[in-house]
Amino acid sequence: MKAVLPAWTSGLWPAPTEPQVRPSAASRPERLIVFEPMRESDLDAVQTVESQAYAHPWSRRHFHDSLKAGYPAMLLLAQALPGEVAHPPRADGRVLLGYLVAMPGVDEVHLLNITVATAHQRQGWARFMLDALALWSRGQGAQWLWLEVRQSNAPARSLYERYGFAQVGLRKGYYPAGHFQREDAVVMSLNLVAAAAVEASR
Repeated sequence: MKAVLPAWTSGLWPAPTEPQVRPSAASRPERLIVFEPMRESDLDAVQTVESQAYAHPWSRRHFHDSLKAGYPAMLLLAQALPGEVAHPPRADGRVLLGYLVAMPGVDEVHLLNITVATAHQRQGWARFMLDALALWSRGQGAQWLWLEVRQSNAPARSLYERYGFAQVGLRKGYYPAGHFQREDAVVMSLNLVAAAAVEASR
């Protein structure tokens, strides 16, 4: 079953009351999923996922400041499958699959953080969140989507390239790399107008 994102309106993500049914992976049953805004009360769980996913994770302060600034920050939540235990646990029993944080500009959106929980990686959720972000960005009138990725992060770079992002630059020493070292960031961009035209022609 192919996932179809709910209708979007300018400035709004899919309403929490409009979940979708989507296969979690080729060999797994369908599950209900939904985007919901990230809140301060979610940061303990988000920080747990972040720390498990990265050697150099965002700090809680990064998320707090993003929320305070009003940046779009969304959780991707799923109905638990039979026998599945949510980790980190949530009071509502749902599973935190991942999240993203973005920063809107005049005619562009900058993706600051996109993370899939380690237990749910390689199931298509990163691309699913990119689809959602691209649709939302177009609704905002954005023409470009920008991001940085570690030069050493070959899987992420491959995902972005397959999605249509192109490398446009390099930021020297952008990321911490341990032992007081720094790592370069690859700057990538996606032309949302051109990408939409390609999608329409398929």
